[in-house]
Amino acid sequence: MSDRTAGPAPALARIVELDLDEPSGLRPPGAAGTVEPAGPVLALVRSQGHPIGLVMGNGAAGDPAGLRRALVEAARELPLPDRPDGPAPVSGPPATARRPLVSVIVCTRDRTEMLRRSLDSVVRTVYPEAEIIVVDNAPTSDATEQLVRTRYPDRIRYVREPVPGLSWARNRGLAEARGEICAFTDDDAIADPHWVDAVVETFAQDEAVGCVTGLVLAAELETEAQVLLEQYGSSARGYAARSWSLRDSADDPLVQFSVGRFGCGANMAFRTDVLRGFGGFDTATGAGTPARGGEDLLAFLHVLSSGRTVTYQPDAIVWHRHRRTMDALTTQVFNFGVGYGAFLAAAVSREPGLLVELVRRLPRGVWNWQAARRRHVRSAPSARTVQRRLGHLEFGGLLCGPFAYLVSLWKQRGLQPGEWP
Repeated sequence: MSDRTAGPAPALARIVELDLDEPSGLRPPGAAGTVEPAGPVLALVRSQGHPIGLVMGNGAAGDPAGLRRALVEAARELPLPDRPDGPAPVSGPPATARRPLVSVIVCTRDRTEMLRRSLDSVVRTVYPEAEIIVVDNAPTSDATEQLVRTRYPDRIRYVREPVPGLSWARNRGLAEARGEICAFTDDDAIADPHWVDAVVETFAQDEAVGCVTGLVLAAELETEAQVLLEQYGSSARGYAARSWSLRDSADDPLVQFSVGRFGCGANMAFRTDVLRGFGGFDTATGAGTPARGGEDLLAFLHVLSSGRTVTYQPDAIVWHRHRRTMDALTTQVFNFGVGYGAFLAAAVSREPGLLVELVRRLPRGVWNWQAARRRHVRSAPSARTVQRRLGHLEFGGLLCGPFAYLVSLWKQRGLQPGEWP
């Protein structure tokens, strides 16, 4: 399930970036140029290129310098991440380093206008050896194809996958990929210009790394629903790099059941041969199937089971545009629970030996999760009723998840492209 990262209490605010080495301007997420916002601002602070935390400020019209001073002052209170035992921070590979080809894969379905901003950010990545593949998943029109072919004719490769389902789309991208590394992001995400650089350098630090995830931050907090999602469970996983492997499982016996803390599908990359080695993403999981999610978590588990390491590298930054309406928020949170329950069912079906440990540890895990939610509800009294409702929805989804996975398996028996029931 979702994890929460400490930081300023989310509120309606303009999202910006502040570089302490160049504090003369504020930048919008993942974009060039500067902005001079008035009103509440939430700023990602960087030091020597590395993200170190979030700070709040309130800008007055006509006084951008005053806002920057206030943000810099607040940033001085941020602790530098403690990284002694984790992977080193990165700022891109050195000029003499070998640059492997990276396949950046963006899957989409009928969200052409949103996709445009995502692709604009991906083509701005500074890593020179990247191919970009858009997988159009069972589209109902040719709008996305026309966007890619007219706006990015020489930069992005367009592929159509007729079977609905995010895992089908990701597997199609994997089949088309020519790179040694496959990096996945979503059509509602905005990539930092150095995202791919940070991914490549993290893989280069250790041959045992099979998967790299990164920092996912809100790209906008403009509606109540977006703020509530950040309050309930941000996708951010903190500002210190970490690694996990089964070699360390004695110190972390729940690692196989809590892979959600590694990261999420909006910002994940794999060694292509490792991902292909375990068959890619489980097509009975993921958005567009009854399981509604869990394909990313299952892939993380397979990386661990293959003897490889999963590394979280906060220098690899992606910004996510949350759902803007309350109806979309409640559906998304329910889907979080269903996807996690489906992940548990899929994990046990593929590795039956996990069942004993799951049954033994699940009651305590559920208790700890509910206790954490209760603590969080008390920390956000203005949204107490909504937060409780979201917690109940997610837990209800968790209970539905295993059954949803079984339905998904049944529906896709003998399925061929174009034949989804």
